[in-house]
Amino acid sequence: MATIQSTRRSVWFRHRQSQMFCPASDVTPRWRRPSAVAELRRKSETDPESGMQTRHRPIHSTGSTNAITIAIVSDTHELEREVEVPYADLFIHCGDLTMLSRSLRAIHEFNAWLGELPHRARIVLPGNHDVFLENPANRKLITNATVLINEGIEAVEGLRIWGTPVTPVGPGFCVPSADDRRNAYAKIPNGTDILISHGPPRGILDCSPGSSFHAGDQELLDAVTRVRPRVHAFGHIHGGYGIVGTEHTTFVNAALLGPDGDIERQPVVLRMGRR
Repeated sequence: MATIQSTRRSVWFRHRQSQMFCPASDVTPRWRRPSAVAELRRKSETDPESGMQTRHRPIHSTGSTNAITIAIVSDTHELEREVEVPYADLFIHCGDLTMLSRSLRAIHEFNAWLGELPHRARIVLPGNHDVFLENPANRKLITNATVLINEGIEAVEGLRIWGTPVTPVGPGFCVPSADDRRNAYAKIPNGTDILISHGPPRGILDCSPGSSFHAGDQELLDAVTRVRPRVHAFGHIHGGYGIVGTEHTTFVNAALLGPDGDIERQPVVLRMGRR
C-alpha cells in the first residue's frame, strides 16, 4: 500500500451545531442510545446467524491473484492531492470530498484529480459536507466517476454496488427521521456485493478511540443485517477508521482526515474474489 504524505495544511472546521446538524424536532433518539451497543453484543453471542460478530482484520486482506482489488477512501475534505491512492481495479470515495461546500471550485478540482487516477472504475458518494451535490446540476460537474445517490450499478466484473449518502445529521443529505431512513434503506437490494454509505451502521467503527458515544445509524445496521453485503464501506466518523469483519461482511471505515485537520491515514485496499 502506498504511504500517505502528511501535510501541514490544515482544514478549517466549523463546529456550530446549526450548520452541522439537522433540526432535532423529528429526530428519533434511538441511534444515540448507548444500550444499542449492548444489544449488538448480545445478538452476537446468542445468534450466530446475525452476522454481527465483529473481529478486527488487517487492512490488507488476502486473496488469490485473480481477485478484484478495491481502493477505498473517505473524508478527504478538499485535501485529495495529499492522498497517494494505490492502484486497484475499483476506486471508491465514501463522501465528504468538500469542506461544507464553500465553493464549487472544490468540485472542479476534485473532478480533475479523479481524472488522473488510473483505476478501471471510479465511484463517488456524497457526504454530509457535500451540500452542493444535492443539486443534480452540480453532480454533472463530476465527469470522471459515477456518482451514486440511493441507487446501484454493476461495475468491475459484474459487482453489484449500491450507494446511499443518507445520514441522520447534516447539513447535506440529512434524513433525521428514522422512518424515512428505514424507507430509503429498504431500497437496497438483496444480493448487493458492495454497499457504500457515508455514515457507519450503529456500533461498528462509529466512535473515536476512548469515546463511549456511538454515532452510527441503527436503521442502516438493520439494513446491513438484512442485505449482508460482502463489503460495507463508509466514513464520516474520522476516529472510527479501520476494518472489521463478520461471517458475511467486511466493514471499512476509510475516513482519512485526522484530528488535526490533515490527511493522516492510508486508503484501505481490499482483495475481493470474483463472483
